[in-house]
Amino acid sequence: MGAQHPFPAQPLRENMPSPTVDIIVPVWNNHFEARTCLSAILTHSPEARLIIVDNGSNRQTQLVLEEFSEPLGEQCLFLYSEKNVGHVRAINRGLSRSDSDFAVIVRPHVTVTKGWLGALLQAAERGIASPVFSGEGAPFSSPFVRGCSLIETSAVSFSVLALKRELHLQLGGFDEQLDGGEWCLKDYVSRAASKGFRTCITSGSTVVCDRETILGSDERRREQARASRSVHVERWGAGHHYGVYFGRNADANGLADAVEIILRGARQGHRFTLLLHASQASVFRRMGWNGLHTSIELRTLSRFAPRHDLRRFCLSHPDMVAVLGAQGAAFNERIPAIPFSTVLCEIGPP
Repeated sequence: MGAQHPFPAQPLRENMPSPTVDIIVPVWNNHFEARTCLSAILTHSPEARLIIVDNGSNRQTQLVLEEFSEPLGEQCLFLYSEKNVGHVRAINRGLSRSDSDFAVIVRPHVTVTKGWLGALLQAAERGIASPVFSGEGAPFSSPFVRGCSLIETSAVSFSVLALKRELHLQLGGFDEQLDGGEWCLKDYVSRAASKGFRTCITSGSTVVCDRETILGSDERRREQARASRSVHVERWGAGHHYGVYFGRNADANGLADAVEIILRGARQGHRFTLLLHASQASVFRRMGWNGLHTSIELRTLSRFAPRHDLRRFCLSHPDMVAVLGAQGAAFNERIPAIPFSTVLCEIGPP
């Protein structure tokens, strides 16, 4: 069949009840920040149930959270811990008490906006979903292309993260032994992908992030990240950056099967730069293949000196593995390249 856009239009669920949702907010001190976050959630998502996890906050913050939660009655579940057990463990505690169709994690430095929840939950029907982040504390930018409102990704953030209940029931919680950030999330996304779930960003949902306070020493965080990366590589293998060149004579309309393999590789944590001649790039964009995954990038080679542009790009990315994407493709003789079949072996069957 070849590659198709991974997110076809979803059928309308007429005469069906709206999905239920729990919004989990782990809090540790900073009561002003927490109050702003919680107030925005109530304003812009009144249909949701709040699960506030007080992660060993000081007495002032605890009082604010109690005053906030008590009037909400059954619309709010307040969980208290006498000490800070770490934000991943606090999130897992909240998830363990969620029994709704969806659970959405929101960190206190985030302010949600009007209409943020509906599109996020629709995207999370596929497993895991992230909104677009704005503000000075945005963890990353979301590269959307024209006409694309949903794109798969391997990069998400605990700042806001929506999970389908079915996924959580199959996977359980996040690994509390990992770093609590990048590698913990990569591990969860990999676990989700292994079960057939998808992780995506939706442009229909936007939140604002203030700058998050980072605690602890830089060296300790770096060491934990190194150890977590090592665990991730042991579990899932090392991700590679592949630069795929199909050659001038390759018919882009006939590359759907190759693009499908590349998409599978991106879901496994690999990164791909597709080195295309102008006519090929035009076909890829028309087919929507530039909006499949954040780890798939299209690079259009110069019309006038494509071979020079190709060589310069490869030399400027020494860690990239050059790949001959089609029969007859050839890089510069000074650039070692592997056949596409080798990448297929690395990725494995569907």
